[in-house]
Amino acid sequence: MRLVVIGVNHKTAPVALRERLALVGDDVNVALKQIEAFTDGSVIVSTCNRTEIYALVPQSPTSQHANSQLSDSQSSNVQDVKAVGQSFNNAFSSSMNISSAAISAHITKIKTWLADFKQLPLVDIDPYLYVHRDTHALTHWLRVAAGLDSMILGEPQILGQIKNSVHLAQDQKVLSNQLGWIIDQVFAAAKRVRNETQVGAQAVSLSFAAAKLVTQIFDDLPSRTLLVVAAGEMNRLVATHIAGLGVGRVIICNRNPERAEALAAELRGPNRRVDVRPLQELPQVLAEADIVSSCSGSMDLLIDKTMTIQALKRRRYQPMLMIDLAVPRDIDSTISRIDDVYLYSVDDLQHVIAGNIEQRRQAAVDAELLVSQLVVEIDRRFQVRQVGKDIQQYRACTQGQVDKLLHESIAKLQQDDVSPEDIITELSRRLTQTLTHAPSKLMRKAAREGDSELLDFVVSGLQDAHRGH
Repeated sequence: MRLVVIGVNHKTAPVALRERLALVGDDVNVALKQIEAFTDGSVIVSTCNRTEIYALVPQSPTSQHANSQLSDSQSSNVQDVKAVGQSFNNAFSSSMNISSAAISAHITKIKTWLADFKQLPLVDIDPYLYVHRDTHALTHWLRVAAGLDSMILGEPQILGQIKNSVHLAQDQKVLSNQLGWIIDQVFAAAKRVRNETQVGAQAVSLSFAAAKLVTQIFDDLPSRTLLVVAAGEMNRLVATHIAGLGVGRVIICNRNPERAEALAAELRGPNRRVDVRPLQELPQVLAEADIVSSCSGSMDLLIDKTMTIQALKRRRYQPMLMIDLAVPRDIDSTISRIDDVYLYSVDDLQHVIAGNIEQRRQAAVDAELLVSQLVVEIDRRFQVRQVGKDIQQYRACTQGQVDKLLHESIAKLQQDDVSPEDIITELSRRLTQTLTHAPSKLMRKAAREGDSELLDFVVSGLQDAHRGH
């Protein structure tokens, strides 16, 4: 398959080294162009948890020589049938001449390039680099795309990051047709893994778990209001996830109005109204909220039982979901005893996440099995696709030789003292020798090396072909 991957991730390298090996911004475009010089296409995936180079090793010099020899044999006077058969053999095996040593040499070349590009000694980074080739590289790529190799098992973001990396490679025009075909197979297979297993079905982050609770308690989200108490990073993530569900209105209460306005700017959309209120107005705006997310870092309670009861009365006891991500807590824990209020603390969410992670681990067993099956299917399709090119090349070579022999025979027929019957008989004999030399040589080779399985395959295949005619 000629596919290789060289990289580091959160399992093999500390964050300090991953930072130094990261390829982002203009570095990616420059790197892709440089790698193009010694690969048949490449994709660079660089995230906070991994930097990986996926590349196709180019055809070996041996196969390039074979193609050249094929061209030469079509333009010179080939009288020796053995030479003709050798041309056939070279043409037919051109794509199979990538030796393990040649692939290893290119892997070393990519490693050396990476060290030079990042201005790091290869000896310092080599112990942290992993290398996969052929179907092992394909397996790794599919596992990464399906989220099976992520720090958070089953997370979906990595697939989008790989797609962005592929778009960068396309923009730089460094994707070969063959690498593009492999990428299409990886994307389709990753989609199947996520659709046919439960590896990504359960929430395993606080923000995603909070959003999941919203969908379990409320429907008709465009008519719901989210109250965000404090505009820190955690609440920003929660608000982004919940707003992404289609909530129609968001209220942000924060001590710092500038930070609140910055978050409001992120959350505003065509069908979403976002209001900013000072924290002092929290008792008044609480009644307007169906969903409350609080994470302030305050040492005092921000929402107490009395405030909540008053809000419920003003709401005519419509249900409220309260999510308290703060430590110490922002919301009085006794509120959980009030009817129509669903209160979840950070510990509650962590328990949910822990159970979900275990479910993902169990689902990952099925996902890994499916990945193995899909890799076998992709490899078979690849071999069929590749042998089609080999057959096309073999037929072109055969046609070239037949045309040459026919041209020679026609030239002889134009001479005066020749027998047409003799020329046609000679043409028939030479065609027979030419077309049977390569398979005959293959059968002798299989017999000489004791490869009875190959010998039976070739003999039975030729016999079936003759019976077909």
